[in-house]
Amino acid sequence: MHASARPGRRSSWHRRAGRPVRLWMAVLLLVVLFHRWIPETRWLLVHVVTLGLVTNSILVWSQHFTDSLLKNRVPDDARGRQLARIGLLNAGTALLVVGLLTGWYGLVLVASTAVGAAVAWHGASLLRQLRTALPSRFAVTVRYYVTAAFLLPVGAVLGALLAAGPAAGWHARLLLAHEAVNVLGFVGLTVAGTVLTLWPTILRTRLPERSTRVGAAALPVLAGGLVLTGTAALAGSSALAAAGLAVYAAGLGAVVAVLAQAAGRARPADYAGWSVAAGVLWWAAGTVAAVLVVGLRGFDAAALGQLTVPFVAGFLVQVLLGAMTYLLPVTMGGGPATVRAAHRAINRAGTFRVVVVNLCVLLFALPPGTVPSWVRAVVSLLGAAALFAFVPLMVSAARISVAGRRAAAARRTGEPAPAPEAVAPAAPPRPAREALAGVLVVALGVAAGVAANPAAAGFDLRGGGSGVPATGGTTTVQVSAREGMRFEPATVEVPLGDELVIELTNEDPTNVHDLVLASGTSSGRVAPGRTVTVEAGVVDGSLEGWCSIVGHRSLGMTLDVVAVGADGAPGAAAGPGQGVPGPVPAGTDPAAGADLAAAPGADAEVRSPVLEPVGEGVLEDGRRVHRVDLDVSEGEHEIAPGVRMRAWTYNGRYMGPTLRGEVGDVFEITLRNGGTMGHSVDFHAGTVAPDENMRTVAPGESLVYRFEAVRSGLWLYHCSTAPMSTHVAAGMFGAVVIDPPGLPEVDHDWLLVQNETYLGPPGETAGDGTGVGVDAVVDPARIPGGVPSLTVFNGHATQYLHEPLTARTGERVRIRVLAAGPSTGLSFHVVGGQFDTVHKEGAYLLEPGGAGPGGAQALDLAPAQGGFVELEFSEPGTYPFVNHSLVEAERGARGLIEVTG
Repeated sequence: MHASARPGRRSSWHRRAGRPVRLWMAVLLLVVLFHRWIPETRWLLVHVVTLGLVTNSILVWSQHFTDSLLKNRVPDDARGRQLARIGLLNAGTALLVVGLLTGWYGLVLVASTAVGAAVAWHGASLLRQLRTALPSRFAVTVRYYVTAAFLLPVGAVLGALLAAGPAAGWHARLLLAHEAVNVLGFVGLTVAGTVLTLWPTILRTRLPERSTRVGAAALPVLAGGLVLTGTAALAGSSALAAAGLAVYAAGLGAVVAVLAQAAGRARPADYAGWSVAAGVLWWAAGTVAAVLVVGLRGFDAAALGQLTVPFVAGFLVQVLLGAMTYLLPVTMGGGPATVRAAHRAINRAGTFRVVVVNLCVLLFALPPGTVPSWVRAVVSLLGAAALFAFVPLMVSAARISVAGRRAAAARRTGEPAPAPEAVAPAAPPRPAREALAGVLVVALGVAAGVAANPAAAGFDLRGGGSGVPATGGTTTVQVSAREGMRFEPATVEVPLGDELVIELTNEDPTNVHDLVLASGTSSGRVAPGRTVTVEAGVVDGSLEGWCSIVGHRSLGMTLDVVAVGADGAPGAAAGPGQGVPGPVPAGTDPAAGADLAAAPGADAEVRSPVLEPVGEGVLEDGRRVHRVDLDVSEGEHEIAPGVRMRAWTYNGRYMGPTLRGEVGDVFEITLRNGGTMGHSVDFHAGTVAPDENMRTVAPGESLVYRFEAVRSGLWLYHCSTAPMSTHVAAGMFGAVVIDPPGLPEVDHDWLLVQNETYLGPPGETAGDGTGVGVDAVVDPARIPGGVPSLTVFNGHATQYLHEPLTARTGERVRIRVLAAGPSTGLSFHVVGGQFDTVHKEGAYLLEPGGAGPGGAQALDLAPAQGGFVELEFSEPGTYPFVNHSLVEAERGARGLIEVTG
């Protein structure tokens, strides 16, 4: 048996191990305050609580209780390993947050592995400690800890699978298994083992004699129920999953009965007792609700999602804060009088806080649509404030403990004791008054929420408004975003005056979608497999909804909300006078005022037209292989002077990198989607089945595209995700140059790729917010009209007017030209020059040194065609090159060649 650690060293270890909890509390506060501007807020709140606060606390306090209950304290030299486990856990948690918010699935896998490994390591350490200890009455508590610790790695694997964006059916089953293993298993078993011994101590009463016997019997029941639930969920049997939850509930009932017996001897008298009691009741109630949901509705992700707040805020947070309220003053020490003073400080207004928190959780636990959105917003702030009140009270208790320890140390050394910090005497607890105050505060919050939007609560106070009375009822509809750019159903009917709640599930396996209503309500972006709830407010007329991801609306991804009157007939469409804005005007073209004679901006990078030589590649089986990474990103790009657009790019540039090789070369392309929506790539230079190579890649995912260049030509590559015209106009295109065999060397070899784009103001076409900070975004509605905003070479309208191409008289010049589109071709012409060589789409139209004095003045290319021309300049001068469809030249498709003697 190990010797006890010294108290000072032990206190120091607790303080160091507890630092991550304080850090995650600060992160949680920031997320609560700024949740409207943070993506994936719901997921982030849940995981900051479960991993940041709860799991860290479990690693610290389960070790503390194991040391105390087994009388087998770990040696001081093992504390470093304990801190290493905590460090690994927090590194994994931080990486998980970054991975989920950025869509880097590889990072999610690394993070999940780190979190699971840290807790499994902790469980193995506790198991070794248990096996080397003498027999103890309380060993059953440590068995709970060990069992719980080995469940979390399973939950981490399930969480990683969820993050991969499975299909909707699998998503709900994985969600149930994940939450059962992590919340009911890892946290639930840890709490069950702890409260069996801690609860009587909090109540200051003796332990019921049957507590250890019941605890030992309940553990296999609880664990068996979890195994059945998780296995059945993965197998797709909702009946067996509900049965597993019922078995778990039976084991939990036995534990709660023991706790109730102790409470019968001594009722809770402070925040610690009431908070733990309320948390256990939410745990039991949530488990029973889960049995009913799975038994009656099967694997319903939206219904299971309604249990998140009761389990997280009602159960996890309240048990954690209640236990810490009791434990922190005890572990901080300072002597009996100091501990009592610290307890009084940290338990201030305890009954008031517990009442406020639990009434707020109760309101959130009601069925969707029962509580108006403004009421939910107000009570969420009240509940958060009541929970976060723990932080300043904890600081106050810590200051008292520090002062007490210093005074005790001074007395031991005979030094003058420092003057104790003045502490206001605590008022005698008045639980009835505090409870009444809590009820009144929540009632005022509800009233404030109703006043903010009376119609949503069934009060028609609008006077001369639409004249449609609010019914007070709620209509909840399920809408799916499906593959093929459509909502299903595409039309929903809602009684006039009802509040509309839309449960939106993204069942498209590759694309991100959202839903924006004409009223201004938005779902935010929804990743594949995710479900969100959209509270649309009271419906006083028909209105339209659509997916605001650029291009999706133009492909028909719209939703019609039809308001139906009391007689069953459709109601009038909501108009601007009825609180719903009318159609937004198309606006002006952001490029209309661009100065197409001006120089590019200071930050614009001129793209060199010089074609680089064929790369060396690597030899494999006698063939040269070119390996290229294409990283998709979305950012700002200047396409003309004073016109910055939101571009979608390969490798960070409007117009992707140029690839060059020879016939017989192999290209292996790794496409990584670092954007916020689905993207893909289609290489015209390869002959491959498009099914796998050209499939849309979801954000955070990647694919490898391999092809052999079997024919020469100037080939286009581009994003093939619908709508392709929008993706190409946004910058997702490039060139692959495969030289004809025996192509002679020239003095200058240039590449010009023309494309056109169609722009609209960001505030009117980027409902998803992607136009923030730019002048323009691609407007899919303008593309069918065929009138581009700008037509440019190599990604900018004026770059080659101010940095011309240069040559000398008598030098041989080859100009390769590609029409990238999406819809416009070109007639390439050099003013003052004539072509003696013309190569188009893999064949010579005019060969060098051919018979006769014939020449060519233009190279005509349809969209996606390419070729090259060659010429020599006999006189110095400035030679413009243009698209001789002159309207396109006037839109920017032009440049200069400066020839010197």
